[in-house]
Amino acid sequence: MKLFIDSGNLHEIESLVPLGIIDGITTNPSLLAKEGGDARAIVKRICEVVKGPVSAEVVATESGAMIAEGRELAKIDDHVVVKIPFTREGIKAIKALSGEGIRINTTLIFSATQALFAAKAGAAYVSPFVGRLDDIASDGMLLIEQIVEIFDHYEFGTEVLVASVRSPMHIVTAARMGADICTCPAKVIDACFNHPLTDIGLEKFLKDWEQAKRGK
Repeated sequence: MKLFIDSGNLHEIESLVPLGIIDGITTNPSLLAKEGGDARAIVKRICEVVKGPVSAEVVATESGAMIAEGRELAKIDDHVVVKIPFTREGIKAIKALSGEGIRINTTLIFSATQALFAAKAGAAYVSPFVGRLDDIASDGMLLIEQIVEIFDHYEFGTEVLVASVRSPMHIVTAARMGADICTCPAKVIDACFNHPLTDIGLEKFLKDWEQAKRGK
């Protein structure tokens, strides 16, 4: 399973990409707005750092405007994936842009039918929001299971990109279910490195090594 960072913060991205485990980035208007400055310049810099798919989202809501904005976003860098929300207007834009060879990430997916429709329209990725479903007492990971099962029955080229990830367990469950990608905030990726037994084990190894050196 591929691992993306869900962030518009260059410091976070530049600190994690050198680990060698990051395959791409997802951004959205909210994340980029937090950074201030020229959003498209930030997206370009992110593309230069990660050298993988970087989702940049349209803010237009009408299909014609989405198509025009999507074309402009795609010109930023070859790594850009145009992110479009699942709406009736969005589906029209996805069909048109994917037909032009522009890769699309359909965002704000909350049902298996939405994912199916996006795949039929030609989306390269669908982004089900598991954390937000959990927030309303719905099982977000059950949705991932449903989408993966449906896509496995057909020859869609669409990848399942698990979004709105809140904890390392979301990553583990997504991988076990066969999702293609998990996009996570930097703090969730950082949390995966923390385990008390790893800390205790390393401390013991180092202590034993020091004692062995003193005994020589």
